Amino acid sequence: MSGSDRLENVNPQIHSTAGQRPVTAAELDNSVTDPIDAREVFDLVRDIADPEHPLTLEQLNVVEQELIEVDPASGVVQVQFTPTIPHCSMATLIGLSIKVKLERSLPARFKIDVRITPGSHASERAVNKQLADKERVAAATENGRLLEVVNQCLVPPAAGGA
Repeated sequence: MSGSDRLENVNPQIHSTAGQRPVTAAELDNSVTDPIDAREVFDLVRDIADPEHPLTLEQLNVVEQELIEVDPASGVVQVQFTPTIPHCSMATLIGLSIKVKLERSLPARFKIDVRITPGSHASERAVNKQLADKERVAAATENGRLLEVVNQCLVPPAAGGA
């Protein structure tokens, strides 16, 4: 838990996970061009830890493969995420964690667009505006304390959650 001694969502609903994607021979063959797809992006963000609970964003249904779009031609990756409650004060931190994870993991040619699923958060516009502001995101990642919290989210919680 970060920043506060009181949980906003004391008893979150835990969802089943998709399981690991089987790796094919073509994916292991470096001579084969393997385009990045929604499942690969989902695999990158699914194990991000929730800032309040010892659970992953996938377990909390905050990220779903169906809400990820990849356009290899234009190099755009769009990820929508759904906070567990409409007034989640951690929404910007969750979005920033997703954005940082993808910026660190995907080739630099990709433009990463992270936003809240429409209608799922009371401050949707404000959070989306913050996440789309390159200067604000850069400043956030230069803030040592905030970057430390983001890095903690990028370490998957212990297997099984709590």
